[in-house]
Formats: sequence, structure tokens, C-alpha cells
Amino acid sequence: MKLSQSFVKTVKTTPGDEVSESAKLLLRAGYIYKEMAGVYDFLPLGMRTLDKIIQVIREEINAIGGQEMRMTTLQPKDNWVASGRWDDDVMDVWFKTKLNAGGELGLGCTHEEAFTHLMKTYISSYKDLPVYAYQFQTKFRNELRAKSGIMRTREFMMKDLYSFSKNREEHEEFYEKCAATYKKIFDRLGIGNDTFRTFASGGSFSKFSDEFQTICEVGEDIIYLDREKGIAINEEVYNDEVIAELGLDKSKLEQHKAAEVGNIFTLGFKYSDALDLTYNDADGKRQKVFMGSYGIGPSRVMGVIAEKLSDKDGLVWPEEIAPYKYYVIGIGEQGEKIANELHEADPENVILDDRKNARNGEKFADADLMGIPYRVVISDKTLAENKLELKTRATGETELLTIEEFKNKLS
Repeated sequence: MKLSQSFVKTVKTTPGDEVSESAKLLLRAGYIYKEMAGVYDFLPLGMRTLDKIIQVIREEINAIGGQEMRMTTLQPKDNWVASGRWDDDVMDVWFKTKLNAGGELGLGCTHEEAFTHLMKTYISSYKDLPVYAYQFQTKFRNELRAKSGIMRTREFMMKDLYSFSKNREEHEEFYEKCAATYKKIFDRLGIGNDTFRTFASGGSFSKFSDEFQTICEVGEDIIYLDREKGIAINEEVYNDEVIAELGLDKSKLEQHKAAEVGNIFTLGFKYSDALDLTYNDADGKRQKVFMGSYGIGPSRVMGVIAEKLSDKDGLVWPEEIAPYKYYVIGIGEQGEKIANELHEADPENVILDDRKNARNGEKFADADLMGIPYRVVISDKTLAENKLELKTRATGETELLTIEEFKNKLS
């Protein structure tokens, strides 16, 4: 990307109704644009970051046998009536619409019914199981009060994975594998040290479900954390009985505000019962499919990362998900020439600030605001030694490298 050719600009002001600090930074840095409360556009920089977060999740889910697909957003009424979740008194976040030809549809807020109905066509024998199918898809939820920027919105990106197993034992084996995989994902995304498996209400299917909560001052949950064991309890199930069952010492538990970045649920037979999803076992007897659900919101995670890893100067992206790795600035005729050469050598990793109408101080400030991991400056001063200046955004440390040494860092 050359900034002189980009329509995206950093801005000094944000919408007056925006209270989230992470959203303000993302808006100012040109990553997102606010259409209305709870609805945001992802601009080129934001889209690159979101796509990289999605790719990290995709790689780890594929590694445990996930098969990616894409379900429809438009949801037929019948499947949801069968599960008992069409009624607004049961699911109060529906966006619904009517067909001109007659009949109602819902805009998908989650996809348990849809996946279960689909699998009736493809699962008939124990030989067809297990199945781990997932998607990345835009979800719509009619939140009463959307807030916290892209951390809680009415339109958002979701990774939802559904497991279809022969029995509880097979399900639980995958469930634990998925929990370990979530830890890998959050480690790669740069928030692993502050993200903890958190025991929460399991509803009618199991004693507990598992949330993955990131310590965050703007989070909406309260967790009680055993840092040594790396697990936490959500306030909703926090009591002496649960503490004892998990083998925790109440005196060692730390109370924190936290933001949920992922969850895994045992669904059991709820949807296979409602939609009649069964299979023939090895003896030819009909059995119900045992299900689980596993969610991560990539756009929500992006907001949490922006909230956690920012400072007074702007965003601070981990290398793996930053839209670009290097923010290159050339000062003077020769510096600009070399800066262009570096951009041409690796346009996938280099964003070139070649704006003629921006002062050098503005360029330095925008590099910090955008959170690009490394700022590279080539000037007459550095070129006197055939070098350039490399500044690390996260630490503020600077070093001088020869032009050739830096070129060797590029792909």
C-alpha cells in the first residue's frame, strides 16, 4: 500500500456517541468506519487485520479436523420452530423479514439449527461420524444496546464450529482438543497470557460450559482467576461448591473484569432431538447424534486486542495480525528513492508513506497510531552511513541497519 494512493486517512475526531477507546483508536487510525450504533465498515487496513485473525483461527481449526464451509445468512422459519427458538420471547435478538411471495425468514444469529438440518442429508451411519464442520460468517443480532465498539455489535463476524459425534465420550475427546486449540489461537493472537479458560453455566446439557475470557477493564464479565492453574470461574457460577469441585483455593482467586473472546458448549441431543438427526450404529440400531458448539468472534477479538495492546500513541498490533509489518518513510530525494525500492521489494509487508502533503512529524505519529510493528526511516542522516533507522513499535527501541541488512529481512 502507498498512502498517496489510498483513500483512507487518519482522523483527529471520532463520533460523539462512541465511548469505546478501542473503537476510537480504530476509527482514528482508519481501520473502521461507523455506519450507526453497533454497525461498522472494515476499511482496507481493518480488513487486512481481520483477515489475518481469521487465518490464524482457520489454520488451528483445520489442524484438528475442522472442515470449512459457508452457510446461508437467510434462515427458514421451520427449523427454528422445530427447536423452539423462533419465538422472540425465546430468542430476543432476532432480525426477521418477510418474503414478497409470502412467509418469514430470519437473519442468522447463530447456526445450530441450520447445521443440524444440513447434516441429516450427510450423516446416516456410524461410519459418517465424527464430523467437525465450521464457517466464518456475518451474524446479525438485534442487541438492545450495542456498545464497546466492535466488541459488541449488531452485525459481526463469527467463527462457529459444530461437532457431530457418536456419543458423549467421542464428543468430550474433541471438546478438550478444541479447548487446547483455543489456547494456541489466543497465544498466536497476542492475548494468550491474559486469556483464561473460564467455567460458566452449562445449561441443561452439562454442568459447565467453557468461556475464554480476556482480562480487560472494559469487559462485561467478572471472573475469579487462579493464575497458577490458568483457569477461572465466571461470576454467574461462582460459589463455594464450584470452587471445591474445581479444586481451587478461594484465597488465591483474583477478581477481574474480563471480555469473552470464545466459548465452547456441550449441546448433547437438544438439536438432534428437535430435528431428528440420527445414525445407524454398528448393530444397525438408530442412535441420536451427540453435538457440541464452539465459537470465536474474530471481529470481537480484534476489538479486544486493540483495547489490550494500545498505548497513549495508538494501536500496537502483534506481528502476525498487523496489516503490514513495516511502515516505511523516505526523507529527501535519495531516501524517497530507496523507500520506493523497499516497497516494491515486498509490497505485502511494507506500507509506504509517500504523501507529499504530510510533514515528517505527521508521518511518524500516523505510524504509531496505526500500530504497524516497525517504523523504517531512510534519511540523509542515516544514508551518510548507508543505513536506515528501524524502530520497534511495541518497545520504542531503535537500531540502525544497513540497507542490505534490512532487505534481507523482507520476504
